[in-house]
Amino acid sequence: MTETVFANAKIITEDTVLHGTMKIVDGVIAAIDSGAGVPPGAIDCEGDYIAPGLIELHTDNLERHLSPRPRVSWPKRAAVLGHDRELAGSGITTVFDALRVGSEADQKRKGYEKYARETADNILDLMRQRALKVSHYIHLRAELCTDTLVEELHEFSPNDRVGLVSLMDHTPGQRQFRDTEKLRVYLMGKHGYDDAGVEAHFTRLKELQSLYLDKHRAATVAYAKEVGAVLASHDDTTAEDVSASAFEGVTVAEFPTTSKAATACRAHGQYIVMGAPNIIRGGSHSGNVAAHDLANNGLLDILSSDYVPASLLNAAVTLGMLMEDMAAGIRKVTAVPADAAGFDDRGRIAPEKRADLVRFAVHEGLPMISSVWVGGARVA
Repeated sequence: MTETVFANAKIITEDTVLHGTMKIVDGVIAAIDSGAGVPPGAIDCEGDYIAPGLIELHTDNLERHLSPRPRVSWPKRAAVLGHDRELAGSGITTVFDALRVGSEADQKRKGYEKYARETADNILDLMRQRALKVSHYIHLRAELCTDTLVEELHEFSPNDRVGLVSLMDHTPGQRQFRDTEKLRVYLMGKHGYDDAGVEAHFTRLKELQSLYLDKHRAATVAYAKEVGAVLASHDDTTAEDVSASAFEGVTVAEFPTTSKAATACRAHGQYIVMGAPNIIRGGSHSGNVAAHDLANNGLLDILSSDYVPASLLNAAVTLGMLMEDMAAGIRKVTAVPADAAGFDDRGRIAPEKRADLVRFAVHEGLPMISSVWVGGARVA
């Protein structure tokens, strides 16, 4: 039996923050007690916070490691390891790695290239070898308007830890990319397109949408049911978008782009996910609704680090301070995403839950992580 005691800590439970002591036995939370004393042999947390380990449902961070610069490919195994260590250092102890499925058959068109199955193989193999520090699950981002989507989806079986499947349509002029000028600037800056290249790209994407959107959407919904994955929508913009998603069984709404869409998500009982970078930056980089506005109106349930892992705890603490309720801020990155993903063993500091924990202090509004544990073992 292994036992660890944390003392003199601000322990963030689901509903409150208490100053006290927590005992971990064999990787599981055994007891929580209030009081400022430090028993012999306990770790003195010196008044720091201890929160549940963060749960990340949607991160593109692995893609950044796979392609650190445009047209630069990094070895997949090395990318997975680097991504994993970055998450651990950011306090993320459970992650759904977002892998795009759906590519273009004609790669001369500079479209999406296939990569998901090989990347997942590396993740799963490293997990079997116990080489990863945090718990990894697979989030398949289904690009509906691509040639190979259905083929790539069915390369994944129920044994591949596919916990989340999201419906993606990135056709210009709608959803996330309603503002095509912002998309134009992005494509020119990141991918080196000129004006003619951007127009050809837009035309091609619209053609693909007309070919594939409806039938691939239906196939993806059926696939999610087949593997028992949670179904998510992405960038719903109108109440009609949300109604269609709800009818298909979507329970997680990722990044609704308007207040009207978020209000409809709430009416349909969907979990509303917004980007932590949106909170930190004070708005959306795509010109969509600000996460702060949704939070102020009770329309933000879950935060996602999206493309900056360190933003997850930062945004949760920021909201906690603004609401004068740190437990409420931390819930958006722990208990609520646990519920949305169907976990009952993590996401909360309570007896019999996994000892996935993050210790941090707050300095001038910024969280500073000192240590992270997964299943009672220190990983950062």
